[in-house]
Amino acid sequence: MREALAARRPVQSVLIARGRHGDRLEEIVRLARRNGVSLRFEARPQIDRAAGTRDHQGVVALIAREASVSLEELLAGDGSAVASGLLVLLDGVEDPQNLGAIIRTALAAGAGGVVIPERRAAGLTDAAVRASAGAAAHLRVARVINLARAMEKIKESGYWLVGLDERAERRYTDIDLSEPVALVLGGEGNGLHQLVKERCDFVVTIPATGPVRSLNVSVAAGVVLFEVVRQRAGKRMQHS
Repeated sequence: MREALAARRPVQSVLIARGRHGDRLEEIVRLARRNGVSLRFEARPQIDRAAGTRDHQGVVALIAREASVSLEELLAGDGSAVASGLLVLLDGVEDPQNLGAIIRTALAAGAGGVVIPERRAAGLTDAAVRASAGAAAHLRVARVINLARAMEKIKESGYWLVGLDERAERRYTDIDLSEPVALVLGGEGNGLHQLVKERCDFVVTIPATGPVRSLNVSVAAGVVLFEVVRQRAGKRMQHS
């Protein structure tokens, strides 16, 4: 990390475990501040999630990658996001393994991009990129300060916002996903925040049986993304 900061690589932010001290840490803090890199002091479990492992020294750098763009760039850009008519919005997914898996599945389903918040969420760390199995290099990921406001802009661009919530009454198969849609998935454990849920045009559930009623967020993303694929393929066949 010190080398990355000294070489002025595009470091997005540096996460430091609370209570960490030492000359090496002070040097990293000094370099980060000199380069205008955001510093965040977090609890150890959050550092573990960002690193994708507990085997670290209490400091994690989030490296900015070319795949990370602004929302405006995602919706305008080369038109790929708009042309696909499919986006994935993540409301506080903190596990980089889940983020990477969702990026990979979204790319396979033909999505035009993924939108993630800047804070309290996994970023494009090396762990997330590895979990995406190369997909992060091919799918645009937009980072936004306020997800609820970003949802309004996405809605203005012609998308229906479809949130997933295990307590919803409607099934995900009960709505038309053949139109431009942005799927909104909540974080591990907490699900969708209330303000985010209120911005959704539809809130749906994936019905499950047995004692475990909720799915891992990356699994839930795959289920609904490929329902979009199924519905759109069926619609094309009807018009062929």
